Amino acid sequence: MSPFFNPVSAAGIPKATYTATTGSPTIDTSTRAGKTIIKYAGSGSITIGTAGSCEVFLAGGGGSGDYTGPVGGSTAPGGGAGGYLYNTSAYLSSGTLTVTVGAGGAAAGNAGNGSLIGSQYYAAGGGRGGGNTITAANAGQAGGSGGGGTGSSASYVGGISLGGGIGNSGGTGVFVGSGNGNNAGGGGGGAGGAGGNASSGVNGTGGAGLTNSITGSSVIYCAGAPGGSSTNGTVNTGNGGGGAGGTTTGGSGYVVIVLG
Repeated sequence: MSPFFNPVSAAGIPKATYTATTGSPTIDTSTRAGKTIIKYAGSGSITIGTAGSCEVFLAGGGGSGDYTGPVGGSTAPGGGAGGYLYNTSAYLSSGTLTVTVGAGGAAAGNAGNGSLIGSQYYAAGGGRGGGNTITAANAGQAGGSGGGGTGSSASYVGGISLGGGIGNSGGTGVFVGSGNGNNAGGGGGGAGGAGGNASSGVNGTGGAGLTNSITGSSVIYCAGAPGGSSTNGTVNTGNGGGGAGGTTTGGSGYVVIVLG
């Protein structure tokens, strides 16, 4: 489809068209018949020629797991997922809109960063695992999911939903004593559910993500990470990073715009 083609939706609102992009997004005109799928793995911009309706999907960057504090090592808490936003009837204004793809949280317990399309759509970053009090970093940005907890009283709450973002709490951890084998880390919250609470000697599971097929393929996005896992969050999924060893990172975010 030509980027200048301007069909009209059933509701009488013009369908958005674009004239240019920056940041080298992948542009797919064949997977979904009659649709132009513009996939941003990194930040850039899109110039909208005709304001109108389209589909948008955003995943915020996932938070990383942690290794510090009383749990540590292979019993550390998992990172929370980035916020998830999917709108099948989004409206984009004309002009050049900045597209920001949020980075995942760096290793050793860092929150993820939000993804944005201009000032119209936002999906927050996920919270880091770690600590035994609720802080902004642990809880995630507005709409992101909370990281898992290290202490028996720790429960990290996803932020208030902003612009349709979805976030859930991280699971509580268990701290029996320094060096005790029954210590365990909570799981990070996901877009589809809260992180699992740890029990004595058993790390919490990561909160479920949500499945989306906007690109033509079914992919699970924005899943929380389990405690005690050494797995990084997958790039461009918004998944949280596992809680083990202080080396795992959160998955970067993703932005997809579908025109036509």
